[in-house]
Amino acid sequence: MILACGSAVAQQAVPPEPPPSESEVMTEGVPPEVVTSAVAAVARLGEEVVLGRYQVAVERMYPVWKERTAKRMGGMAALEKKLAGVGISMVQQGISIISCKPQGLPRAYEVAPGTKVVKEDGVNVGKLVFTKWLVLVPTVRKIRMMHGEPGQPPKIITIESISYQVAISDKGKNDWTFIDGSELKPNDLRGLFITLPQNLELPPVEKRESR
Repeated sequence: MILACGSAVAQQAVPPEPPPSESEVMTEGVPPEVVTSAVAAVARLGEEVVLGRYQVAVERMYPVWKERTAKRMGGMAALEKKLAGVGISMVQQGISIISCKPQGLPRAYEVAPGTKVVKEDGVNVGKLVFTKWLVLVPTVRKIRMMHGEPGQPPKIITIESISYQVAISDKGKNDWTFIDGSELKPNDLRGLFITLPQNLELPPVEKRESR
């Protein structure tokens, strides 16, 4: 969320691979408690960022996405250095984050096919199953900043940034990691999780002045 509540890193779409046929993968449906857990995790992440604990956002970034982002920026050290400076830069520009929290209807998917051994007629059989939950959690972030025209006294305005977090966890763990959605494209996600729908529609991203 430091990318959602700070400066965004440019994204590059990853060409998706052909997904397995739906008939090849056993599904179980998404329990309501999984979505509740993901939304709560996004809320906690937002609270940490509002308190200025930006490193938490780096630590909780989805590992594969973090590696790809770091590679584009010249290595993990370069990524961490850039994100560590977000707080200082915001203070220098007179910007403060008032709130950063979930708001809106989440959408959940089963992703990451893997093999699981199940018994059929008393015989162990390997089946293709989904191993992770992926939840799109809409968020709203409020930022207070100084704004003014040349020669005019500055005024304080509040900006609402509408975005989302992609929350990902192995099934059965509720240990969520995140991808900031502020500049994410459908093919970025489908490059990571090839069974997501071809017509995947992501939550809206926009900014507006709050009155």
